[in-house]
Amino acid sequence: MSQLDHCQVFQAMGQSPNARLLHSAELGDGLAAAIWRNSHDTRDYQAPGHHTLSCYLAGGTGTFRPERPESKGAPDKLCILPAGHQSSWVINGGIQLVHLYVSQEQFALGAVRLLDRDPRELALREGTFLDDPQQALRFRQLTRLNWQEPGERLLTSSLAHDLLDHALLSQVGRRDGLRLSGGLAPALRRRLREYIDGHLDQPLSLGQLAAYCALSEYHFARMFQLSFGLPPHRYLLNRRLARAQQLLRQTRLPFGEIALSCGFASASHFSNRFRQAFAATPGQYRAALGS
Repeated sequence: MSQLDHCQVFQAMGQSPNARLLHSAELGDGLAAAIWRNSHDTRDYQAPGHHTLSCYLAGGTGTFRPERPESKGAPDKLCILPAGHQSSWVINGGIQLVHLYVSQEQFALGAVRLLDRDPRELALREGTFLDDPQQALRFRQLTRLNWQEPGERLLTSSLAHDLLDHALLSQVGRRDGLRLSGGLAPALRRRLREYIDGHLDQPLSLGQLAAYCALSEYHFARMFQLSFGLPPHRYLLNRRLARAQQLLRQTRLPFGEIALSCGFASASHFSNRFRQAFAATPGQYRAALGS
């Protein structure tokens, strides 16, 4: 199944007889986007397993939540619907909006990378009809790109990451009444991150990482999952691909050298992994986003 098949907000919109899907795309890295048109409708979202960031592109002045009827939408208004939230919406008149769907794994990666925090500590704060001109501009830039053309889809993915990073830095707070159990100590988690980033060109194994933390492989894998929000092998692959993206953007190194410097066995292995993650080849990525 595709990522959009698992996005409950996307599926709920698709089930409405009044909503029309204008465009959608899976952007890789646990991100997907969709542009919708809707009118004279009601929508309910019940504990989705993903986060949704949205921006109104047109209309919305008759859109509200039943518990806050005095607060209405408008063009460039933003909404943040965290995973697990519940909400109801009334749409009077017409509306056009863009959704960005974010997996919890991608949120966890951002919490570790940007905030140096255990993802379990943090919660994306729900927001309705927010004003943030910088974010609204990013959303509008995103909608002007052709999501079906490989190069422009990569630009869309880059903008989507910027949108998520901004939300992480501005709309995340500590969970109330939190009492964490298990996981790696913050100092050890930080040292492990630095160790992994410093050895991406080497064939890091689970045993090697566990030994670095003085833990058994089984205990380390469990503690890592708790502290990073995903298993060690997926985190390591994400870091390798992120380093490869940086080198593709900032250097003219041959693909074979980039592959080896990021810990891939060969240029073909690197190309296959990159294409699986981003639905584009390293060459297409460099052409779209490189300097």
